Amino acid sequence: MFESLTEALGRAFRKLTGKGVLTERNIDEGLREVRQALLAADVNFRVVKDFIESVKQKAIGQEIVRSVKPEQQIVKIVYDELVRLMGPEYQGLSLKTDGISVIMMVGLQGAGKTLSLI
Repeated sequence: MFESLTEALGRAFRKLTGKGVLTERNIDEGLREVRQALLAADVNFRVVKDFIESVKQKAIGQEIVRSVKPEQQIVKIVYDELVRLMGPEYQGLSLKTDGISVIMMVGLQGAGKTLSLI
């Protein structure tokens, strides 16, 4: 799942390669790939919609710093939004020091639950 999401994000960012400025049109083209990748990864539709809108609003009209390419700028915006969405800090697991800790694995068929245990 993460591999396909990474590939889709890469495709989205490559669509912005060589652009002089982030316009609504080229941002929409790139974010279409991001939207499809997130939906394919079973992210809730409303979460995807809000995420894409937030990234779009932050990216549209931003001037590109001469030393930063548009695709680098959009990568930063997407990264910042993902951190905001997921939370900035790792929370960790509260495992028992004595006895057994139970962890429930949930996911679609073929998502890698079994292989995660090996």
